This record gives sequence, structure tokens and C-alpha cells, in this order.
Amino acid sequence: MKINQDIKVAVDAVVFGYSENTLQVLLIKQRFGEAKGKWSLPGGFVLNDESLDQAVKREMKEETGLRTNFLEQLYSFGAVNRDNRFRVVTVAYLGLVNPKNYTLSPTTDASDAKWFPVKSIPRLAFDHKKIITLGLNRLRSKLNYQPVGFELLRSQFSFSELEQLYQTILEKSIDRRNFRKKILSFGLLDDTGILERGNSGRPAKLYSFNKKQYKLLEKEGYQLDIRFV
Repeated sequence: MKINQDIKVAVDAVVFGYSENTLQVLLIKQRFGEAKGKWSLPGGFVLNDESLDQAVKREMKEETGLRTNFLEQLYSFGAVNRDNRFRVVTVAYLGLVNPKNYTLSPTTDASDAKWFPVKSIPRLAFDHKKIITLGLNRLRSKLNYQPVGFELLRSQFSFSELEQLYQTILEKSIDRRNFRKKILSFGLLDDTGILERGNSGRPAKLYSFNKKQYKLLEKEGYQLDIRFV
């Protein structure tokens, strides 16, 4: 059977960061083409000699300067008219990083790279707003079955900081007592023995993630069943 196909394959990365109690998404400003001057997700076309994973990591490095440890496939977008130039199928990825650990350095197709609060996203090129919405929904659902925080929080943090991270992502107030009980029951946190004085003047215990247990739960999952108030 003769196949008449002219489809280009691309990758895009929805990278979320967390800073100052705010969930943010990383965007780049297009340097060339019809979308010149518009904000969009980091990404681009897959080269003939690279895999999808290699392509998204390359594009991330070129357009933002970032190398993220957490990057997983999110969804494929293939609407016929999603790109005015030609038929493009893009494979979107979900990434998590701590913005404070990186300095953005856009090159190649990006004239700028910037973190935007998810509640203040500018008008985007292509269907990238739709991709971000799906990425945010995936992140929220992951909170119940996989640990999220190692890539977003500082290496040592208070329990209230972990609680605030979850509440910020979910945009809801959680049952703090139930949350604390369940998180501690999974052996996910190590008490560092360090106390940090907060704004209230009361010293707070600092914790770190138990990397071995974190990776195990990240792989096998768990059921957190977050309760709200």
C-alpha cells in the first residue's frame, strides 16, 4: 500500500517550577517565523538521528539552558491544523525543577526565556495553552500516587513548606494533620536534626527527602488520598 504522508514530529516541554510559594511554568520567546515575538513552550523538531527523549533534552538545553532530572512523556498532540506552517505532531513532556538552581540562557530559536506564574500566563503560540493545562492536571493527579517535591523544594525544608507546596499546586487547603500523618508513614522524610527560626519566631524542624525511599515510591507509587478542609 502506498503511503502519502508528510508529517513532521516535534517535542515540547511543560516545565513547572516552584518559588516564593508560587507555581510557575517556563516559557521561551520565539525568535523566528510566524510566531516570532510570541511566548511558547520550549521545544522543536526531532532530528533524524535522535530519539524523542534526546530531542526534548537538547531543545531544553539550547532554548533555556536547563537540564532537568525529572522529565516524562505527557501526551501527544496531533490536530491537523495545530500549526499553520505544516502538519506537525508534537510529543509533550512534563518536567519539574527548582528555578533557584538554574540560570536561564536562551539561544538558537529562543530570544528570551522566563518563568511565569501559572495564573499569569501570556497569550501563547500554537496550542501551548492547552498543553500546559493538561500538564497541570497531570501534576495535580500525581500528588496522590507519586511523591512530588524533590525537584521543587530546597534540599532541606520544613514540613510547612511541603504542605504549602501541595496546597499551591492543588489550589486548595488540605487537612494538615491527615497530610502529615500519611507523609511520615511512608518513610519519605528524614529529620535532619536542624532547627530553623521562621517568621513566627518558633524554630521549625528541617527535613530532607530519603532519596532511596523517594525513588522507590516514585517508581512503585502509593495512595496518599489527600483530604481537604
